[in-house]
Amino acid sequence: MATKTIKDVNLSGRRVFVRCDFNVPLKDGIINDDSRIVAALPTIKLLVEQGAKVILASHLGRPKGEKNAKYTLAPVAEELAKQLGQPITFIEDCIGEEVEAEVAKMGEGEVLLLENVRFYAGEEKNDPEFAAALAKLADAFVNDAFGTAHRAHASTAGVAKHLSPCVCGLLIEKELAYLGDKTANPERPLTVILGGAKVSDKIKVIDALLEKADTIIIGGAMAYTFALAEGRTIGESLSEPDFIQTAQSALAKAKEKGVKFLLPLDNLGVKDLNFGAGTVGDSKFFEGNIEDGWEGVDIGPKSIELFSNEVKSAKTVLWNGPMGIFEIDACNKGTFAVAKTIAESEACSIIGGGDSVKAIKMAGYGDQVTFMSTGGGASLEFLEGKELPGVTALDQI
Repeated sequence: MATKTIKDVNLSGRRVFVRCDFNVPLKDGIINDDSRIVAALPTIKLLVEQGAKVILASHLGRPKGEKNAKYTLAPVAEELAKQLGQPITFIEDCIGEEVEAEVAKMGEGEVLLLENVRFYAGEEKNDPEFAAALAKLADAFVNDAFGTAHRAHASTAGVAKHLSPCVCGLLIEKELAYLGDKTANPERPLTVILGGAKVSDKIKVIDALLEKADTIIIGGAMAYTFALAEGRTIGESLSEPDFIQTAQSALAKAKEKGVKFLLPLDNLGVKDLNFGAGTVGDSKFFEGNIEDGWEGVDIGPKSIELFSNEVKSAKTVLWNGPMGIFEIDACNKGTFAVAKTIAESEACSIIGGGDSVKAIKMAGYGDQVTFMSTGGGASLEFLEGKELPGVTALDQI
């Protein structure tokens, strides 16, 4: 089974409800990162060129089912019009007679953006009435919001029951190709780098990828739980003692499957970490055990060399999760070194969303990788092998 895409249908002259992911970071009404807007452009442009009447919908933030000016999509409409190079009609609601009247006026190739769908509680509840009210605006459905594809919401799954055809956009098509086929059937060797805070968040991903990878590299605070599993001390480092047995099982499975499983050889430890202020006190490197009173915050130079050499020999690299607290300058060397090695590698490089994308952009290598996923939770669930409601609701070939 394969999901039908926008390339499989002709939507000329039709009213098309397009679910995008415009959940962009905003401060005082200014967009800090337009990546998600840029990622949506190819699908919108294709529909405009076809002569469709393009009705865009998205959520922004967590307004908890109530109208809240803080979470308006008005700044997105303004930025989108600039990027698209044509006017965008912005409507201060997403359902109802006034919205329907505006849609009725649309000409072919015109674009309209609805207000935040999460201003209605029915969105996250996948309320059938709310989904029907959204669907009333259109003839066909295109889902291009990979970041919310793991949620069965009214605008990602519910509307699909009322419209036909229901297909994915060019962004979701790419997400499914890179996180799906190119990791399931990779050019080998496949090296997977997993970081971030919690083993509990990623154990299912580790388990699934142990079936596919040649090498798995573990960094970030996750590594300290694995250190405990191997009998080492970790000082005050963040860890999950309840998941020591889970980590041991993963190590045993890697050995059984013949998968190379690399943990840090050394770590940067600090005292007096203040994340809010972005400061740390004394720091030093530890090989093996971390002494009491010190907190591990990054991988050390020997780990950087080990991990970098492994990346250099890979043909496919999947990276999800930083090596440490990369938001603080004193603790970003490991994450940025991994980002640099991936960017300079000739391998197919897939950055699995969330903090990894943020980190590789901060390091200045965002334009030197093969693919960056727009989904955090969605990319993890897809890599776990879970079905995504926002994808399964679409027409299948």
